[in-house]
Amino acid sequence: MLLKKSRYKDTPQFSPGMDGEVLFSGLRSRQIGDAAGVIEHEVVASDRLDQLARHYYNDDRLWWRIVDANPQFYFGPEMLGDAMAGRVILIPKAKESLVS
Repeated sequence: MLLKKSRYKDTPQFSPGMDGEVLFSGLRSRQIGDAAGVIEHEVVASDRLDQLARHYYNDDRLWWRIVDANPQFYFGPEMLGDAMAGRVILIPKAKESLVS
């Protein structure tokens, strides 16, 4: 059961195959729209997603919003670290009542 405010609440489950068997009981990929009202953040080698979420949203659990706003990266850790120092990532502006 998903929480009402979960970012996965509207995500469909996998459908049964032709034989009626569900091969995977998880959820399909959720749709991610374009980030509206973004802030540009210049990456520092010591940045961490949870710390950026704490700084911008006052909630370290909202790190996934930063990942969603930067779809050119497959994995969150690719956005940070020494190789990314000085580059810019997008931080969506805070919205009220967001919960992970």
